Amino acid sequence: MLTPAELERRIVAALPGATVTIRDTTGTGDHFEAHVISSAFAGKTRVQQHQMVYGPLRDLLATGTLHALALTTGAPE
Repeated sequence: MLTPAELERRIVAALPGATVTIRDTTGTGDHFEAHVISSAFAGKTRVQQHQMVYGPLRDLLATGTLHALALTTGAPE
């Protein structure tokens, strides 16, 4: 089963210094909510920001290990 810690580890590895909060929304280890704040998002569109987060999770999405991810992203203020 996928854990919030594993998702956080992957996202932070791709976006060093990011602040990441992950919540398992169903308790089944395949539906999550993520809030990611990263300076790497500065000047990027919301779509580009989401692509940067989904990138390191592609294998999980492709295999169905990660079924759903509600994503909120932004740059620090």
